[in-house]
Amino acid sequence: MNAPTTRRLTVAQALVEFLAHQYTERDGTRHRLINACWGIFGHGNVAGIGQALLESGDALPYLQGRNEQAMVHAAVGYARQRDRLGAQAVTTSIGPGATNLVTGAALATVNRLPVLLLPGDVFATRPADPVLQQLEVPFAGDVSVNDTLRPVSRYFDRVTRPEALIPAALQAMRVLADPVDTGAVTLALPQDVQAEAYDWPEEFFADRVWRIPRPAPDADALAEAVRALRGARRPLVVAGGGVHHSEAEDALCAFADATGIPVASTQAGKGSLRHDHPADVGGIGHTGTASADALAREADLVIGVGTRFTDFTTASSTLFAAPGVRFLNLNIASFDAHKLGALSLVADARAGLEALTKELSGVRVDAEYEASYRAAKAGWERRVDAAYGAADPSVRPSQTQVLGALDAVVDDTDVIINAAGSLPGDLHKLWRARSRRQYHLEYGYSCMGYEIPAAIGVRLAAPDRPVWALVGDGTYLMNPTELVTAVQEGININVVLFQNHGYASIGGLSQVTGGERFGTDYRFRAEDGTYTGAPLPVDLAANAASLGMQVLRAATVGELRAALAEARGANRPTCVYVETETADTVPGAPEAQAWWDVPVAETATRPAAVAAREAYDRHTAGRRRHL
Repeated sequence: MNAPTTRRLTVAQALVEFLAHQYTERDGTRHRLINACWGIFGHGNVAGIGQALLESGDALPYLQGRNEQAMVHAAVGYARQRDRLGAQAVTTSIGPGATNLVTGAALATVNRLPVLLLPGDVFATRPADPVLQQLEVPFAGDVSVNDTLRPVSRYFDRVTRPEALIPAALQAMRVLADPVDTGAVTLALPQDVQAEAYDWPEEFFADRVWRIPRPAPDADALAEAVRALRGARRPLVVAGGGVHHSEAEDALCAFADATGIPVASTQAGKGSLRHDHPADVGGIGHTGTASADALAREADLVIGVGTRFTDFTTASSTLFAAPGVRFLNLNIASFDAHKLGALSLVADARAGLEALTKELSGVRVDAEYEASYRAAKAGWERRVDAAYGAADPSVRPSQTQVLGALDAVVDDTDVIINAAGSLPGDLHKLWRARSRRQYHLEYGYSCMGYEIPAAIGVRLAAPDRPVWALVGDGTYLMNPTELVTAVQEGININVVLFQNHGYASIGGLSQVTGGERFGTDYRFRAEDGTYTGAPLPVDLAANAASLGMQVLRAATVGELRAALAEARGANRPTCVYVETETADTVPGAPEAQAWWDVPVAETATRPAAVAAREAYDRHTAGRRRHL
């Protein structure tokens, strides 16, 4: 009897070899699961994973980053663009390199996007204790800083013996490929174990395919859902990110065409229908359109498809106001399908929509309802035109006019990326999404600093698509470092850098909650202690140029239009820098269409806070629990 074939490799070498042979498969198409590994090296991974990546060559490509958090953002952008069918790994040293992963891991897990984290860890064998950057915990000898990743990981393991890598690696792949449980996966790798050799069974390195299922809805649940839809008079679909992850856009279009039911979208779901589809009524919730939010207030049946129903979508439980409103949630995750006391249809979004469309053959909403929402949609489009428009090309543009200028430059192939500040609100209300993956908003964690590294990840996933990172001055200052990565690697991204001298979004929120914009401006401190003096003499365009970017400055609407067109045609990473007028100086800039709950001080001495609390109490009176 022949002995099993083995290969003697270090733990790090074995892990890299294993990752190079992992695949996903959905609808008969196979995809590489781990396509590359980002890394910043230090003690804890330079002689382990670093050496293994060097040996592997093209088997697992290496990507060099400048900031550990940013590397996770890049990997997340890649995974989202790939519909979660492909992912990337991120390796760091121990200590600060590892803890810098936490924010990116939280973002990935909140948004349910797969990323594999491979932080170095302290010695498992403890030959010297403590070592450099080791956290000493007097009551627990097995704790390291990597334990900060436990609550933000969907799966966590510390590989303290070579043979433990086999079950840990398999569990990691299972979670990364799971459409319900995916998110950040952490394999903490003690630096001595990484370098230890072991005789690995050859089967560990065989090609392994992780099939992504499309579970169909339960027959009884489907029948109940169909009864609810047949009885609804003012139904409304809320399309979430699950529509994109499932590649269910065509199925949603067919459902809307057949039934006439209007479709509103969350930030993650925008683009589920093209903006010019008759049933697309735009974004919903606090940052939604007037047409979508009006429909939501009167809907008798809300059909959530692949959405988590966050507080921005529900306007902090004040939006869906009809007395007898019911919810029907189609979601692959049972956890989400049961929210808001809904009828739950636990299934893949595409499979569920196709089943509903088939069972509802001949059922269509009332013609008057259809005509009403189409008229409201047309009215909102006129407001978008007003917000985008600037008759005089010599004026300084507003933020919404920058979006209008960009709207005139892009086509179906472009990807627009944003995450934080006032831009998500304007984009959700105004952007005309032309294709399923054009609109890329990270709004589950709304992480400042996401946009630039995510643009790199998206461009790696879709190298033929123009990619735009829309970045305010506040978020730019959080994480500009990956501009160097884009320049070094020749990753052709475009950055539109908005200079509005402060935290515009949080400044506005501070104003309406009685905070009087305290601590939100980038200005000199005035004699009275407030930050209301002249803007700081900060030149962010010069900063971007110093990091290797081609920079185009645009002072007017006319210059902006020319700069955006030039950037789109450029063959190198390019930044368009524009100083904007404040939103409240521009006629037609749309305000929030629904409330969002940010608690206001119950007692205060300043009049602004007292007035804000009175308004807050009026809004909370309209909140309800859907049971």
